Amino acid sequence: MDEHTAEQHILAGLDEEQRQVATTLNGPLCVLAGAGTGKTRAITHRIAYGVHTGVYNPNRLLAVTFTARAAAEMRTRLRDLGVGTVQARTFHAAALRQLQYFWPHAVGGQLPGLLDHKAQIIAEAARRLRLPTDRAAIRDLAAEIEWAKVSMLTPETYLVKAVDRGEPGGLDKLAVGRLFQAYEDVKADRNLIDFEDVLLITVGILQEDPRVAATVRDQYRHFVVDEYQDVSPLQQRMLDLWLGGRDDLCVVGDASQTIYSFTGATPRHLLDFPKQYPSANVVKLVRDYRSTPQVVGLANTLLGSRRSGGMTADALWSKPLELLAQRPSGPAPEFLECSDDEAEAAAVAARIKTLIEHGTKASEIAVLFRTNGQSEAYEQALTAAGVGYQLRGGERFFARKEVRDSMLQLRAASRAAEDEPLGQLVRDVLNNLGYQPDAPKTGGAVRERWESLSAIVALADELVVSRSTPEHTFTLVDFVAELQDRASAQHAPTVQGVTLASLHSAKGLEWDAVFLVGLSEGLMPISFADTPETVDEERRLLYVGITRAREFLNFSWSTARTPGGRANRKPSRFLDALRPGSVGGAPTGPRMATTRKSRKAAGPSVCRVCGKILNTGAERKVGRCVECPPGYDEAVFEQLRAWRLGEATSAAVPAFVVFTDATLMAIAEAAPQDLDALAALPGVGPAKLERYGEAVLEILARD
Repeated sequence: MDEHTAEQHILAGLDEEQRQVATTLNGPLCVLAGAGTGKTRAITHRIAYGVHTGVYNPNRLLAVTFTARAAAEMRTRLRDLGVGTVQARTFHAAALRQLQYFWPHAVGGQLPGLLDHKAQIIAEAARRLRLPTDRAAIRDLAAEIEWAKVSMLTPETYLVKAVDRGEPGGLDKLAVGRLFQAYEDVKADRNLIDFEDVLLITVGILQEDPRVAATVRDQYRHFVVDEYQDVSPLQQRMLDLWLGGRDDLCVVGDASQTIYSFTGATPRHLLDFPKQYPSANVVKLVRDYRSTPQVVGLANTLLGSRRSGGMTADALWSKPLELLAQRPSGPAPEFLECSDDEAEAAAVAARIKTLIEHGTKASEIAVLFRTNGQSEAYEQALTAAGVGYQLRGGERFFARKEVRDSMLQLRAASRAAEDEPLGQLVRDVLNNLGYQPDAPKTGGAVRERWESLSAIVALADELVVSRSTPEHTFTLVDFVAELQDRASAQHAPTVQGVTLASLHSAKGLEWDAVFLVGLSEGLMPISFADTPETVDEERRLLYVGITRAREFLNFSWSTARTPGGRANRKPSRFLDALRPGSVGGAPTGPRMATTRKSRKAAGPSVCRVCGKILNTGAERKVGRCVECPPGYDEAVFEQLRAWRLGEATSAAVPAFVVFTDATLMAIAEAAPQDLDALAALPGVGPAKLERYGEAVLEILARD
């Protein structure tokens, strides 16, 4: 189509800033896009406008994002705009595709096998080195190796760069470096590569083989990178090699939504983009079309309170985007303090039930928490209230048996489908699997099965409207192909149930009503956020949670963990500036204990069993040599380790971040009976005492 037609067809409905993004087709472009400001709309319309006006060749443009779901969503939007041949992939998918193509020419032979999980190889590496490990330690070490590789570190340079990263798996840095090397050796012996290797090897080939680099650069002339605040050094290096010194690059991101720095992501590339490309156009999207002024106001206040907290703000916080609400006024956000976790979950479930009774769809409601371990209370409370739910991050939609069976039967039916409306055909097929128009009265597995089938029916109804044209009616064959594409990309349809999700997994999603729960010190910010940088990331995480809400927003916390427990919890410091009538001015950095007594200088520590001098920190912590028999009940120690594993899994952190093995040994040997005695042990600081103290004492009291 000509430029005038394209302008009418594609640019209509964009606001002034979105239109500027869509029509800036050449040269470097940096889009600073706040939450809810239509960034995906802006960049997909930019691509479509460039293709339809002849500026872009759709086969020579690559759009890159960070999750398979986001890439699938972008492909769907591009297809709806008539440019479905444009490639939209994750960094890993794009790199793997190139590696598979170039490996025979650049390296020769067959591409090594791709390692899905690191655990088995890390365990083998640990056995080679005779290092003690368990499942929790292996998971921690896998995360540490992934961080090292996306930061482009080798086993040798890791020792220098990882000084402040604790002791993953309870191992010191030298041992981790040795294990890192042994892991690489085991992979080489078995002719395997991991997901980080896909990027590293592709980068290596592009750097070392000019012919390969020239081929890639000739193939792709224009690049778009979404969620640019989340790029790692390794991903940035690959992007630079793709570009080869050219500047036909559009990046989109929001530094205020940087919540994955623990994986190696950094917003510095986004913040420094105008320095790297002095000729770059910078467009700010700040008109929030998602949320009410009440929600937007709280989001702005949360970020603004960081700058007034008395600490020197770095570039990340010097000028956060201030959103401008575009929606009509809505209800005031609610703040709820409860006596304990159980009471909080029950109150939230009751409020959710009221919303549903007044017309809000269950699928438009979310309960967001800091750690996955918090979900159980809300699962139980919603079940008791007769409200269906889906757990985001649980079993994948397309892995469910009823979904797999549905796809098989729909595929079989498509071979002999008659000329009937798609929606009715899908209903007829799924009736055989138990689908019915009305939701079952019961909960549990029966309700979950119905919700899966209902989601497929709803998707069919949606697509027959959006994909049908005067020339072509969307058919069952088309629907089966769409389901297969979505299964490959894990792009699940909407399930009719309240969403339970961690704040991290809620990124990129939105709901009419959002309940932010468990907002007490130790959970938000999390207890191990003990530096200004980590507390800032917790603030950004809460900001992401707030900006998921379109209309209803509820904050809640409890003063005790269990019914009848000690009410020693405090509301999150982040709420100080948000609650109506609050004074504000609360500390914004990590809270440190001010009453801890200093210890007198002492001579060398000796083993209480054999009397030898203790040489390592771990030995000094437990008070004995590693060779000497422990003075504690092994069953108690294993209970503590099992509890630690649960806490670490819930928080999505390495187990040593909760407590190291040495600290658990010290706890098991000392068997403290109260919080004061527990606080006296090395490795139990005030933040960990507040977060974990009661749970530890409860375990010790069982024996």
